[in-house]
Amino acid sequence: MNDTERRTLDRRLARVEGQVRGLRRLVEEGAYCCDLLNQISAATSALNQVAAAVASNHIQHCIASHQDKDAHPTAKSMTQDELMDELEEVLSRLMR
Repeated sequence: MNDTERRTLDRRLARVEGQVRGLRRLVEEGAYCCDLLNQISAATSALNQVAAAVASNHIQHCIASHQDKDAHPTAKSMTQDELMDELEEVLSRLMR
């Protein structure tokens, strides 16, 4: 993952963090349940987008480019079969 991708993910995670803080405040204030559910849905969607971005990055930089000089050390040491098994596991986790 390059610096630009890290900064983008960090900004997205900061937004999710802010949404969760807002949720906690709504709970403390006794907000209407539907309002809480809407905010929970928004935070969940934002976190799912982060997960999709990380998975995309993993596919591009760790799976497809695992032999490149800039590849992550963990991916570099894996065989193509091991990487495909890992990819299946990652995608399975995302689909739950």
